[in-house]
Amino acid sequence: MKRRHFAIGRIAGATFAALAAALALCAIGSGAAAADQLSDIKARGALDVGVKADVLGFGFLNPKTNQYEGYEIDVAHELAKRLLGDPNKIKFTTVTAKTRGALLDSGELDMVIATFTITDQRKLILDFSPPYYTDGIALLVQKSSGIKGLKDLNNKTIGVAKGADTATRLTAKASDVNVLLSFAAFETYGEILAALQAGRVQAFSTDGSILKYYEQQDPTTVILPDRYSSEDYGVATRKGGDTLSAWVATQINDLKNSGTLAKWQHKWGIYNENQGK
Repeated sequence: MKRRHFAIGRIAGATFAALAAALALCAIGSGAAAADQLSDIKARGALDVGVKADVLGFGFLNPKTNQYEGYEIDVAHELAKRLLGDPNKIKFTTVTAKTRGALLDSGELDMVIATFTITDQRKLILDFSPPYYTDGIALLVQKSSGIKGLKDLNNKTIGVAKGADTATRLTAKASDVNVLLSFAAFETYGEILAALQAGRVQAFSTDGSILKYYEQQDPTTVILPDRYSSEDYGVATRKGGDTLSAWVATQINDLKNSGTLAKWQHKWGIYNENQGK
């Protein structure tokens, strides 16, 4: 079976600092234009949104229909409806963790709704809406392994993405229960799954929403129920686009307070007790 691979995009702190400095210089001449993004979108007549194509339940390009579907796709259509009066006045662009920030900053996209975790580092260079979903780092293991949680991974190897902070977060959790973990870092999620299948790692770890896709690729695997972090997903817009970012924030808050986000989460089978807190 052919598997999709996509890049990993938690960028190291030094990279963020350098990028933030560069963007600050660029912003001197572009702040006024960015601040009027709402008017530009209305004049264009379409909302350009970056979404994932391979995260089931969130952003997935269905090969049978060639249409994007998922929770984040519903959010995008609703924003287009509220801004332009038509949920279909929208252009989707597939993004990965590696490409989404660059496409947004270049002006090719108005916003990114793509399992984009809000962090203090990212807020230096992008604007984020309030969270529309809270996920967490999880573990994918072979069903036959007998592994039920971190305690069962003492002196075993966990596959993680290069550049991600997964290992640091899991190590902190493991120290609480006197467990010693080892890690192997890979370029793509697909490589981690292959390593799990080959027995080179005993668990595959990243956000639970991403693991869901790989669990469905291999029915001999299972996502364990525990979560080892709290990852808030937000709608990202360009830094300095104050009218657009403020408008998006208002819409996300309204969708949350009205119960619409929870309804869509149930629809796509991604609701959990962390939502709405």
